[in-house]
Amino acid sequence: MTHSNKIFAAAILAAAHLLPASEAGAADMDDAIYWHVQAEQLEYRAGDGTDVVAWDANAWIGNDDHRLAFKSEGENPVGKRLEKAELQFLYRRPVSTFFDVNAGIRHDLRPDPDRTYGVIGIQGLAKQFVETDANLFLSETGDLSARLEAEVDWRLTQRLILQPTTEINVAFSEDRRTHSGAGINTIEAGLRLKYEIRREFAPYVGLHYERKVGATANFARDDGEDTDSLRFVAGVSFWF
Repeated sequence: MTHSNKIFAAAILAAAHLLPASEAGAADMDDAIYWHVQAEQLEYRAGDGTDVVAWDANAWIGNDDHRLAFKSEGENPVGKRLEKAELQFLYRRPVSTFFDVNAGIRHDLRPDPDRTYGVIGIQGLAKQFVETDANLFLSETGDLSARLEAEVDWRLTQRLILQPTTEINVAFSEDRRTHSGAGINTIEAGLRLKYEIRREFAPYVGLHYERKVGATANFARDDGEDTDSLRFVAGVSFWF
């Protein structure tokens, strides 16, 4: 068994301990198979530095109790090499009315060097209808990191939605190969105004801010890179 497979197996076993035991009356639950595909963000970012095309998408298939999920996010500077590309393959199961537990594997195609992680996390709807996604990642080299994402939809009219988002990335040890310092290393925040042409399709405009902090910012300065950027965004969100 390869090291990355061991990470994947460990994540699945850890998730199993968090899952409630099946109840005797669960046999009559609906086992119909459903599927869902969503591009939460597919956008063009213009502003500080090079313009960027970015995406954040996910899909799942399964029933009410067991689902296989896929996530992908990344950034591609216009006219340059792909800068960031992340894939996740997850097993998902509900642990309460509003929250699901995820476990699986993550693979980063970019930045170099490519890296594989075990994943365990929880996602769902917190108070005040805030969608949250919190994950721990254990890399094939033994580095532990975490990510917290949150967003909320404020419906201004039947069609207009204001959506603030935030993302915080934390590393528990320094990794010079990926230029990641220990502690909080990146913070992202966004504000997007969506117009729902249909419930399944909404173009939007907004702002996206990203900042590298701590030792991660020092790595960026040493490489002659900016430590923060503010960009205007325009894109679409859709699902089916």
